[in-house]
Amino acid sequence: MTTKMKAAIFVEPGRIILDEKPLPEVGPNDALIRITTTTICGTDVHILKGEYPVRPGLTIGHEPVGVIEKLGRNVEGYSEGERVIAGAICPSGYSYGCLDGLHAQDGQSAAHGLKPMGGWRFGNTIDGTQAEYVLVPDAMANLAPVPDGLTDEQVLMCPDIMSTGFAGAEAANIKIGDTVAVFAQGPIGLCATAGAKMRGATTIIGVDTVPERLAMAKRMGADIVIDFNAHDPVDEIMKVTEGRGVDVAIESLGLQSTFESCLRVLKPGGTLSSLGVYASDLIIPLDAFHAGLGDNRIVTSLCPGGKERMRRLMNTIAGGRIDLEPMVTHRFTLDDIEAAYELFANQRDGVLKVAITPS
Repeated sequence: MTTKMKAAIFVEPGRIILDEKPLPEVGPNDALIRITTTTICGTDVHILKGEYPVRPGLTIGHEPVGVIEKLGRNVEGYSEGERVIAGAICPSGYSYGCLDGLHAQDGQSAAHGLKPMGGWRFGNTIDGTQAEYVLVPDAMANLAPVPDGLTDEQVLMCPDIMSTGFAGAEAANIKIGDTVAVFAQGPIGLCATAGAKMRGATTIIGVDTVPERLAMAKRMGADIVIDFNAHDPVDEIMKVTEGRGVDVAIESLGLQSTFESCLRVLKPGGTLSSLGVYASDLIIPLDAFHAGLGDNRIVTSLCPGGKERMRRLMNTIAGGRIDLEPMVTHRFTLDDIEAAYELFANQRDGVLKVAITPS
């Protein structure tokens, strides 16, 4: 077996390069996965731009589909050669956060304090998935076998954007018959739109300006789409709801403008579900917040992970409830990872998601 592998490595803000790294050593609770398909996430672009700090030399990426190459001596219930995925969030299964049901907030031990987002390890605190191999920690909590008959591209969204988008709908407690507005129809927003439909919303309004994304929003379950360059989305949504406002507004871009628009379209007692990654302070306007008297809720979500979450998401795909494969609009090999970043970071050519394969 080779001792070296190719990997996309963060060097400094503005530079992610393809280089070689030693193959990871497999600890007793780990699994080494040979990557067959991975992708680039908007969070990776935040890392590239220096908006989210990680250490130089880190392998980037957090969405793996692959095959078990080697298992640690304590790992049971899996076999080498088995097709698996692992969530972007890799909970240990035994931390305070995990045992409180907050797998994404895995954190550290009480003796060392708690770290928000501690469950996000791939491409954040440990080497990630834009490589030929990735080491999955706490493998028995995180490896999810891929059902027979599902392709890599069908399950590629499960580790992050599908889990995150669905979490935005779940955290908002969408009810049958609800009216929901989803601001921004990038990959996360599209999955939030699909999740809102699966939760029972009967009027879903998708907001964006890219024609391909508006078309995909309809495909994912949006009943109405609004081009925010052509119309004021707040005015249009209030017209659609006859002045009532929406039950739920989902923010999936991470900007002050979209966050504020979500507040302004909420009905009294409505819920703002925030999925965006914000690069600067948010301001809550007094009028949009009804001076704090509107009985509104603001909830945030970080991508739920762990093998049970991945199993459930893949079940929805295997059961024909959702098809996210059309969101893969471009394909690259790992050798062309820098070109893939250039395309994805600049949102050219109608890109939604890219599939990256070793060769």
